[in-house]
Amino acid sequence: MSAVLSDRLKSLLDSPVFVVLGTVQPDGSPQMSPVWVKRDGDDLLVSTTADRRKKQNLDRDPRVGVVVQDPESPYEYAEIRGTVEMTTEGGQELIDELSLKYTGKKYAEFNPASGQDAERVVVRIRARKIVGSL
Repeated sequence: MSAVLSDRLKSLLDSPVFVVLGTVQPDGSPQMSPVWVKRDGDDLLVSTTADRRKKQNLDRDPRVGVVVQDPESPYEYAEIRGTVEMTTEGGQELIDELSLKYTGKKYAEFNPASGQDAERVVVRIRARKIVGSL
């Protein structure tokens, strides 16, 4: 069963707030990455490339944790626990949309070296549980 994001959490996720994505390493230890995020209903979308550690971790174990912290009220946060589904379909479009949201530029303009990146992957996070104060 999916969890429902609060209106306040939705509003924060719709702003250019960075979130921290946690995945599980092969040895069971956590791997944390600050990432850009887009909300699609109550799902979260993040972008990565096929060769990154987080993608490899998610291929093996689709469980994730995401921490969202309001920069205007740093003692308030939400931890979103869930699982992911991944696809390469729409990968380039998502990174361009995220880059426009966070930098005001298409991704290739913001990061010219991105032409050398591996294939883009859309990571869809389905929230199963939300804890915290947002």
